[in-house]
Amino acid sequence: MQGSQWNGRKRRKTRYRRFRWKGALLIVVSAAVVVFALVKLIEYGADYASSRRTTDELRKAYQAETPAPEITAAPTQQPSAAPQATPAPTAAPAAVTLSEITYPNNPRLEISSKFKALRKQNKDIVGWLTIETLLDEAVTQRDEDYYMNHDALGKKNVNGAIFLDSGISLKIRPYTYILYGHNMKTGAMFGCLRNFENIAYYHSNPFITFDTMYESGRYVIFAVGTINTVEKVRNYVDLFSLRFNYIQERESAIRTLINSSVFSNTVDVQPDDQLLLLVTCVEHDNERRVVAARRVREGENEDDLKNTVARSWKK
Repeated sequence: MQGSQWNGRKRRKTRYRRFRWKGALLIVVSAAVVVFALVKLIEYGADYASSRRTTDELRKAYQAETPAPEITAAPTQQPSAAPQATPAPTAAPAAVTLSEITYPNNPRLEISSKFKALRKQNKDIVGWLTIETLLDEAVTQRDEDYYMNHDALGKKNVNGAIFLDSGISLKIRPYTYILYGHNMKTGAMFGCLRNFENIAYYHSNPFITFDTMYESGRYVIFAVGTINTVEKVRNYVDLFSLRFNYIQERESAIRTLINSSVFSNTVDVQPDDQLLLLVTCVEHDNERRVVAARRVREGENEDDLKNTVARSWKK
């Protein structure tokens, strides 16, 4: 009997030691997780502060220079058949394209003084994006990866920078600008785009200013929504097709952007309009939030456009 009691006490002590060991291990692991989270939070905050300093530094350089050239509207272009040899009888019809155009006020591609100052700090800076009180940032262009984790001065930063699609050349005036940026929870970069899904905010802030090193531009938003990047899925848009001047593909993409929008309006958009697309990720890997705008046309009045936007409604 005494041996049985001794064996029982021994087993209880063994279980107690194991319990204490597991408890201590759990405390150590939990502490390590907390410390790791704190370190990451501190790094995140430091990157955010660094990103703001970079923006402020570049903004001072940008605003210190002489005014940018007068904003120009995109001239209306007549479609033309893409030049090619006479097709064989069985060949498909030639795609109808928009004519390539030069910058109307800058045919010699002279870089404005504002951007000369910015490019002394980083030669990858090609534009400046302003969205009322939400955003005022330099726009870079390199490859599709570098500015995912570097700021506009090329410093490592989790916030990244806003960058122009690398497949879009500025040597001729593009019919579409596609800009990318992170959907930061702080609202930094393109985290602010979620504001446009609020119809009241859209009514009050329907314009975007996007200047490149060759010209200035003013754009009116015509669609805000979530698109899919997988072909044959609902709301699929081939964003890359908009880098080219094929009228039919542009018409299809514009129609899908409008149909995918969270609101409806009567802002007129045509394939020969110059487009500005602001693109960021959302929860699902195959989806993107897009704010789509088109250049204010020559002779258009912004007050009239704002009145048109004010008549838009939530779907």
